Amino acid sequence: MNKATASNIILIGFSATGKTEVGKGIARLLGFDFLDTNEEIVNLSGKEIPEILAQDGQEHLRELECQILHRACDRTETVIATGGGSILDHRNREVMASHGMVVCLEATIQTIFQRLQQDTKASAPIRSMLDVPNPLKRLQQLKEFRQPYYAIANWTVHTDHLTISQVCQEVVKGWYYWQARLMRYTAVDTGNDLACEVTTPTGCYPIYVMWGLLNHLGELVQRVGPKGGIYIISDSTVHPLYGDKAERNLRDAGFEAHSFIVPAGEASKTLDVAASIYDWLLERRVERSDTILALGGGMVGDLAGFTAATFLRGLSIIQVPTTLVAMVDASIGGKTAVNHTKAKNIIGAFHQPRLVVADVETLSTLPTRELSSGWAEVIKHSLILDAEGIEFLESNAEKLKSIDPDITTRAIRRSAAIKAQIVSEDERESGRRTLLNYGHTIAHGLEATTNYQHLLHGEAVAIGMMGAGEISRRMELLSNRDVECQEAILRQFNLPVSYPRIDLPAVIKAMEMDKKVGGKKIRWVLLDNLGHAIIRHDVPNGIVADALKKIHGP
Repeated sequence: MNKATASNIILIGFSATGKTEVGKGIARLLGFDFLDTNEEIVNLSGKEIPEILAQDGQEHLRELECQILHRACDRTETVIATGGGSILDHRNREVMASHGMVVCLEATIQTIFQRLQQDTKASAPIRSMLDVPNPLKRLQQLKEFRQPYYAIANWTVHTDHLTISQVCQEVVKGWYYWQARLMRYTAVDTGNDLACEVTTPTGCYPIYVMWGLLNHLGELVQRVGPKGGIYIISDSTVHPLYGDKAERNLRDAGFEAHSFIVPAGEASKTLDVAASIYDWLLERRVERSDTILALGGGMVGDLAGFTAATFLRGLSIIQVPTTLVAMVDASIGGKTAVNHTKAKNIIGAFHQPRLVVADVETLSTLPTRELSSGWAEVIKHSLILDAEGIEFLESNAEKLKSIDPDITTRAIRRSAAIKAQIVSEDERESGRRTLLNYGHTIAHGLEATTNYQHLLHGEAVAIGMMGAGEISRRMELLSNRDVECQEAILRQFNLPVSYPRIDLPAVIKAMEMDKKVGGKKIRWVLLDNLGHAIIRHDVPNGIVADALKKIHGP
């Protein structure tokens, strides 16, 4: 199966399992076309199905069905609802298996019988099945005869106790799982570049991390099979360095590529700048088949992702991070947002990318301070979930700060994999994903009260982690030695551990506005050991104030 013929979803199953309604729902969710083979047969023949059976016979109906199905399978990005008997013809089974993901909608015979009895619009063939002395037995015999043929399905959804919407979500989840497996089987080897994958109910995508990957950007984008043009969002710092290379590589791979450049810096992450991107996309008559590509750091990734999530109710987004913090954090997980004057990232949406491509070589052009800022997120991942990673960072600090290709790639792949695992377990930050916010509650308060001007994000996170570490110590979760160890590794990577210009009342007010507040209480991510984080809702205000005073410094 090649990528061009693998982009359909083909629904099979017995009558009353919901193929038509579910198919329409899936098409809406994915932006696919929808085709019902029974409707196409009626359109082609000019006769209803009972008329064809009565006048031309079942063999003629099966030939029409085969013809329609083969024509439908030649399409791409189409949800195809098949007739109940389509699966019986070996030609149909072969074409379905080779032209998309086959999904079987299942239900018990009791559920099917009940649904058919309640269907006031049931077709003549269905009514004839029910008009027998023992209709339940007749349906059971027919379903048992067809059951072995349903085994060709790549994914099965039992619909008995689900709504149409829930069945659609289950099919879409299967679609993303299936796409991920297909990608693994068909990937062209560029040197063990696949670091990890994210698999969630709304998106499944690979994360590639390697030195020099921008030279393979077009090839990697081809793997996820976008049909339209690629619209690059970048900033005034990154685009002069990598924009031409990215565009050229995409065009060499057969894609139409265009770029929009925003001013560098967090001040560009606003609704006004997003509106200017909307204007640009409208001028170019961008369609839902087109793709936005974020080329830059976390600001660009957030802004481009937010634009993709909201334009035309959702465009595909590809993340190509060029900063360390973006490679291990911002580009992974589908969080997109712009800032408000009173809070960071308060206006946004979850919108998973189709692909993440992290070229470690791009870090070689980062200013030293920007690179150090990125190591804060890597350190954070180790502090909350990877005690062995702390030792790796400590023993390789000098090589990492000088961007040794091998060691740096290993560190980024390890950190990205931690983020990918958590996102896969908790896409919407309803549980475990909250652990990734270690240090961020204080950090976002600092950023908001300094108008995003004085601290880089990683620097704010480093200070925030020291504040959270101090809260952990005062809550008797961490020892003095553990807090000192955290401080030592942050200093080792030239990160700040205090901020003398903290406006304490303003920071506390900004923290209360932060999106991590639940039930009017701040959900604090704390450590009860190095390499293990927990969530607490019961931190007294006095301890928070004392911790902030501690990181205020002399």
